[in-house]
Amino acid sequence: MKYYHIIAFGCQMNKSDAERLAAILEGLGYQKTDNEKSADLIAVVACSVRQSAVDRIYGKIKIWNKLKKNKKIVTLLTGCVLKSDQKKLSQSFDLIFDIKNLNKLPKLLKKERPISSDYFSVTPKYQSKFQAYVPISTGCNNYCTYCVVPYARGPEISRPAKEIINEVKSLINSGYKETTLLGQNVNSYYSENYNFPKLLKTINDLPGNFWLNFVTSHPKDLSDELIKIMANGKKICQYMHLPVQAGDNKVLKAMNRHYTSVHYKNLIKKIRKAMPDIAISTDIIVGFPKETKAQFNNTAKLMKQINFDMAYLAEYSPRPGTAAAKLEDNVPAAEKSRRWKILNEILKKSALKNNKNYLKKIVEVLINNHDKGYFYGKTKTFKTVKIKKSPNIKIGDIIKVKIIKAADFCLEGVRLE
Repeated sequence: MKYYHIIAFGCQMNKSDAERLAAILEGLGYQKTDNEKSADLIAVVACSVRQSAVDRIYGKIKIWNKLKKNKKIVTLLTGCVLKSDQKKLSQSFDLIFDIKNLNKLPKLLKKERPISSDYFSVTPKYQSKFQAYVPISTGCNNYCTYCVVPYARGPEISRPAKEIINEVKSLINSGYKETTLLGQNVNSYYSENYNFPKLLKTINDLPGNFWLNFVTSHPKDLSDELIKIMANGKKICQYMHLPVQAGDNKVLKAMNRHYTSVHYKNLIKKIRKAMPDIAISTDIIVGFPKETKAQFNNTAKLMKQINFDMAYLAEYSPRPGTAAAKLEDNVPAAEKSRRWKILNEILKKSALKNNKNYLKKIVEVLINNHDKGYFYGKTKTFKTVKIKKSPNIKIGDIIKVKIIKAADFCLEGVRLE
């Protein structure tokens, strides 16, 4: 028996890629192991969004080179990888291939086996028995100046709607409680006369008891039609991740984001008018090249006005291969750190304020983890809730919980029997 070990860096899309890769490897006779030292094949599904993610791969290579001295190990690299990084890493990996060419893997491993010709058609080896990621597109056409995804994954390709719907139907029939639709920009999805709102409504209307999520939305493409579908969809989770990246128009233009701060704020107003209880998260980069203190203050002002439930904050770092990497990285590291801390303090206040609204409320929670005497789960608004361990609760349950405590990034509740 030969064993495989997969490391997926970064976003949910990479985790979904890893599930398809695992399915191919198991079809070739490999068995999963969580121990790198036991593996005969180690595969990396890379993330190229930040240089730090690529640097982590180099750290792993040193470990694997030591293992290779005592055992023959095949190493694979796929996922989100720039051609320039492929060239640098080619001597460290036995195989490097585009994830879209997953069907060629058996031949690369010299193990001929009939396989679907299409990446999307590969039935994943789902890592969870109650939560599933379903990609609806791959690649990106937006070319944000700080991002390598269009270069690493190529242009946007939408998956046929019938394939997506059939995969979700299969998940529902298998008892899955939550499905998350994935795309670099779900809002620009289009296939077989289906735009994203129509696809979302079609899946929402499928029979069964399940939760429906999606990521990620781009503000320039978010439509009134989508907001209406979300508001009326009983299975669609009342949560939206809507990256703003900056609150200053000149910085947004330099990022090639194609919207203004006013447009973004008006979107939030529309969303909250249609769905008053919705939770909204975002991404923000501080210290983008030439970002002045006044421009940063516009971002801080926007954060205070919107009151996000969560924000994923990042200090800008040049990513080779992007347009922004050609600009002078002129904001000092100490200043980037200062700006990050300011936004984080704003976030903690708004998150706590929003979470206090849950006190004494009864919510549904999907249990997905446990640790040190507590079960943890998520609400349909993507809030983390902890509940004291009980023998009548298990991972994968959806239970009703009354919220008794609220912190900035976590709620605590008791199960209602």
